[in-house]
Amino acid sequence: MNLNSIFQFFVPKDTKFIPLFEKVSLNLVEMANTLHEIANLPKGERDNHFKKMEELENVTENTTHKIQLELSRNFITPFDREDIYALTKAMDNVADFMHGASSKMKLYQVEKITKSIRKLTEINLEACQLIVVGISDLRDIHKQKTLKETCKKINKLESKSDSVFDKAVADIFENETDAKNIIKYKEVLSSLEEATDKCKSVSNVLEQILVKHS
Repeated sequence: MNLNSIFQFFVPKDTKFIPLFEKVSLNLVEMANTLHEIANLPKGERDNHFKKMEELENVTENTTHKIQLELSRNFITPFDREDIYALTKAMDNVADFMHGASSKMKLYQVEKITKSIRKLTEINLEACQLIVVGISDLRDIHKQKTLKETCKKINKLESKSDSVFDKAVADIFENETDAKNIIKYKEVLSSLEEATDKCKSVSNVLEQILVKHS
């Protein structure tokens, strides 16, 4: 047992880090939901949602910055400092790639949203909802079975995302004749697939925390 874990027996329950992580996780769900809505709207009705994505991205950045400040101010943390940093970075990356997908849809003026794009936004939404569950489980780190199951579900979604992405890219190269559209779709698909990959990174950190507390 490391020094930080020993001190945790003598300090009050965490009231700083977990609430901030919960705020980030809920914001990720809001971003994922907004992105999914964008993928189901006509081109002319997306502007307000693009703006909302910008605002939500700022919320994530501000909150992750607060976590980093708390990390520099507090000697005792609810789990290892390197894991707090890794979890913060992983969650921030999820937001970055979802925001990136939204930005590319706007920048490239993607008119037709494919079924694959909609499916990937749906997968990201489900993965982010599971992240909320996983972060909530950190309040009671001894609920290992529940957290393990949540991580397992996130990992399955990442594998599903890979399959959807691979098939979508193959379809684009086979059926799309406009080179510009090929670039547009592949860029958006890549950002969405990367977002799910970063959800798996969040899951990996949660599993790492579990191992240290088992």
